[in-house]
Amino acid sequence: MSKISLNNSFIKGVVKLALNEDLYPSGDISSALIKSKKNVSLKLISNQHAVIGGLNFAKQAFRLIDKKIKFKINKKEGSVVKKGNIIATIIGNAQKILIGERVALNFISHISGVATKTNKFVKLIKGKNCKICCTRKTIPNMRVIQKYAVKLGGGTNHRFNLNDEYLIKDNHIASSDIKTLVSLAIRKRKRKKITVEIDNLNQLKKILGLKFNVVLFDNMNLKNLKAGVKIARKYYVTEASGNINLKNVKKVASTGVNRISIGSITHSAPAVDLKLEM
Repeated sequence: MSKISLNNSFIKGVVKLALNEDLYPSGDISSALIKSKKNVSLKLISNQHAVIGGLNFAKQAFRLIDKKIKFKINKKEGSVVKKGNIIATIIGNAQKILIGERVALNFISHISGVATKTNKFVKLIKGKNCKICCTRKTIPNMRVIQKYAVKLGGGTNHRFNLNDEYLIKDNHIASSDIKTLVSLAIRKRKRKKITVEIDNLNQLKKILGLKFNVVLFDNMNLKNLKAGVKIARKYYVTEASGNINLKNVKKVASTGVNRISIGSITHSAPAVDLKLEM
């Protein structure tokens, strides 16, 4: 998988874009009404139980607006917080803090949201020897950040982009022949992993024994999934996907599958409810 890097340079660039989006072309005309130069202290508080992430994005947002603003972190990145916990304290000029408030909160609430939803799935399958994986169902240009958030929540990153590994999916198979496609990928692989998506056991039987890495069982009922895992686990890593939610994930993990990939942990994660209180 492509390396995900969240260094200071990356964070600064992303936050700059977010601030430009909020401040173009004339800045914060509402906060400009505040003429006081007095420093204030605000507390960043969680309104819910959550896994917190994105603190360095918030810190960078305030720093880019005014280097004198102090962002004091009370809870570590990736830590679990309860409703009412103080996550950070922001000290500085009120006008300057208000300029960066929404951008800072947006980063923390979204990253924390992805981490929190991921963690709910991870906790439900604890002890099942199974990993929760994300997918490429991410917000455009936010994939690095969302996959980082998945890891904060205890999840595992799947492939980052289309070049990372071969993933032969249903529409590929519908356009050709499954055995031909897998055989061709094996010849061209050059050390890249090969995952083959199947939606019935007949497809599995056609490719059983070919030297690829992962069988992805897509949208299969529990009975067929369990049977498929039993057949394939001797040869391949097994993975399940499709309509997996908090109600059924434990049953899916109980089939013995090695990995479960879930699109909703990135594309449908609710933002964590936060507030800045003076």
